[in-house]
Amino acid sequence: MDEIQSLSMGVDQVAVWSFIGYLVMIVIIGIYAARFSSMDISNFFIGGRKMGMLVVALSAVVSGRSAWLLLGVTGMSYVMGISAVWAVLGYTIVEFFLFFFYAPRIRHFSEVRDCITVPDFFAERFDDKNGLLRSVVVLIIIIFMIAYVSAQFVAGGKAFQSSFNLTETQGIFLTTGIILFYTMVGGFLAVSLTDTIQGLFMVVALLVLPIIAIAHMGGTGAFITHTAGLEAGNFFNPLALGFGGLAGFLAIGLGSPGNPHIIARYMSIKDPKKLKSVAMVGTAANVVMGLGAVLTGMAGRVYFPEVNMLPGADPENVYPYLAAQHLHPVLFGVVIASIFAAIMSTADSQLLVAASAIVRDLYEKLIKKGQHISQAHLVLYSRMVVVVLVILALLLGLMAEQLVFWLVLFAWAGLGAAFGPTSILALYWKKTTKAGMISGMLSGAITVIVWTRVAWLSELMYELIPGFVVSFLVTCLVSMFTRAPKHAGQLFDSMLPAPAKNSSDY
Repeated sequence: MDEIQSLSMGVDQVAVWSFIGYLVMIVIIGIYAARFSSMDISNFFIGGRKMGMLVVALSAVVSGRSAWLLLGVTGMSYVMGISAVWAVLGYTIVEFFLFFFYAPRIRHFSEVRDCITVPDFFAERFDDKNGLLRSVVVLIIIIFMIAYVSAQFVAGGKAFQSSFNLTETQGIFLTTGIILFYTMVGGFLAVSLTDTIQGLFMVVALLVLPIIAIAHMGGTGAFITHTAGLEAGNFFNPLALGFGGLAGFLAIGLGSPGNPHIIARYMSIKDPKKLKSVAMVGTAANVVMGLGAVLTGMAGRVYFPEVNMLPGADPENVYPYLAAQHLHPVLFGVVIASIFAAIMSTADSQLLVAASAIVRDLYEKLIKKGQHISQAHLVLYSRMVVVVLVILALLLGLMAEQLVFWLVLFAWAGLGAAFGPTSILALYWKKTTKAGMISGMLSGAITVIVWTRVAWLSELMYELIPGFVVSFLVTCLVSMFTRAPKHAGQLFDSMLPAPAKNSSDY
C-alpha cells in the first residue's frame, strides 16, 4: 500500500529513453520546418494553405483536446464515472458538422480575401476600415489564450511530477522550454506535423491502456461488476448527472466554432474538397480518444478506490499512474508522450494564434497600416512575440491554483462564447453587421467572466451556455438595428465556393 501511495513511480530507464526519443523527434521536426516557416507569415501561421487531409484532420482534433482530455476527462470519469462521456459526445458531434458546413465557407473566403488569421476573417467580412472590430478580436484572443496556454504548462508539470518524480514547478519549466523551441522555430508546419504524430500517439495510448487495465482486472464482465456498485450505482449510470449537468457537458461542443486554433486548421487545408474525408477521420479520432479517456478513468477508480492513493491525491493523475502500474516500460513511455502530445498540440497552436493576432493584426494591419514591412521582419517579430507570450503564460501557470480541467473550460468558454455565435452568423446570415459583431463578442466574453465570478451562477450551469446565448441574441438584435456596408452582399458571397453559388440552398 505504501508503494502505491508514494508519489514516485520508480520509472524504468526504458520508459525514460522512450520518452526522450519522442522529444528528440519533435525537435527534429521543428528544425526541419524552420526554413519553410521563415519564408513569410502566411507559411508561419497557416502553412501557406498547403496542408494535407490527414494533417488537417488530426491536428484540428488534437489541438482542440489538450491536456483537458488526457488529464481532465480521465480525472472527471474517475470521480463521476460514465457520465463523463457526455462531455466527449458534445464536441464530437459539433466538430463533425463543422468540417462539413463551417469549414468550406471560411476556407474559401480566407483564400479569396487573403485572410491568414481569424481577426483577418472578421475584418475582411465586415469591411473593418478603422480597425475597431479587429482590435476587439485581438484583445479577446490574447486574454483567453494566455489562460489556455498556462493550463497546458500546468498540465505538463503534473505529468512530469506523477511520471518522472520531478516537482510540478520543474515539470512546468521543462514543458515550457520544449514547446517554446519548436513552435518558435518551426511555425505552423512544425506544429501541424507534430500534431499529426502526436494525434497518433494519443489514439494508440487511449486504446491500449484501458484495454490492458480492464483485461488485468478480469475482463469486461469484471469491470462492469466492479464499477456498477460504485457511488450507489450512479458511477455506471450515464444519466446520473441530471438534466442541467448533462446539458452543460453537451454544451462544451459549442466552444469548437469559436476557438481560433481549430478554425486555423480549416483555413490551412490545400484541397477544400477533401474536408468531408477530413470529417470522417477527425470524428473517428475523437470517438476513440474520448471513449478511451472515459474508460481509463473508470478503470483507475477500480484500482485506486481512494483518491489519496493517487500522486498528490489528485484525480487528474490517474492516467499516467494507471499506465505505470499496468504497461510495459516502452508503452508507458508512449503514454507519457501522449500526455505531452495533448499538451503541446494545443499550446503550440494557441501560441501561434495569439502571436498572429499581435503581429499580423495589431502590428502590421493597425499600427503599421499602409506601410511596407518585409516578410523576414514579420516572421522575426512573430518569433519574438511567441517568447513573450510563453513567459506570460508561464507566470500565470506558476500561480495557477485551479485544476487543469476547469481552467481549460473557462478559456474554452470565453473563446467559444465570443467567436462561436458571431462566426456562425458571419458565415450564414447576410444581414449581420460590424456593430452586431462587436457587441456580440464583448457581451459573450463578459458574460463568461461574470458568470464564473458569481458563485450561485457558476453552480447553476457551465458558463459557455449563457455566454453563447447572450452573444447570439445580442449580435442578432444589434445587427437588426444597424446598417451593413453597401457591398455586404458581395462580401457574403465571397464565402460560397463556386459550385455552391448556383445552388438553391443559398
